[in-house]
Amino acid sequence: MQALIGLVEAAHRGLDRIGTWLPQLALRGLLGWEFLESGLEKLRGENWFADIADKFPFPFSVLPPDASWFLATWIELIGGLCLWLGLATRFFAASLLILTIVAIAAVHWPAEWSSLSELWKGYAITDRGFGNFKLPLLFIAMLLPLLFTGAGRISLDELIRRRLK
Repeated sequence: MQALIGLVEAAHRGLDRIGTWLPQLALRGLLGWEFLESGLEKLRGENWFADIADKFPFPFSVLPPDASWFLATWIELIGGLCLWLGLATRFFAASLLILTIVAIAAVHWPAEWSSLSELWKGYAITDRGFGNFKLPLLFIAMLLPLLFTGAGRISLDELIRRRLK
């Protein structure tokens, strides 16, 4: 029995050590790719923000659509790259979190809903008239650990922190 307890404790110690870098690295890799890809799509595409500018929440509704498009494009591009590198991770996690909330409000939230069960139909990847806020909601959930715990041990943030110590 003691041997089994020792094995479990050793496994937990190993998981704890891996837990200081692997989860953050995985989140940064996946989110960095997704936001970089979205930014590249905007960079190469046409500005469609003018069509939805009236749905932007304040204070984003005050910005001209061209300025919003520029900011969204470059926050996604630079933020995605910085997440990969683990550089200014908390700043970009917060920036991308705000951007994602604005995207939910302006694009992904259902135009109309009258009950929670009808709203819940928008928790989908495809839009069938009920919105499609599942993916951005997952991005928010994935950005939160990076915002609150940082980039993890394998990051430029950690390298800079160690150099400054």
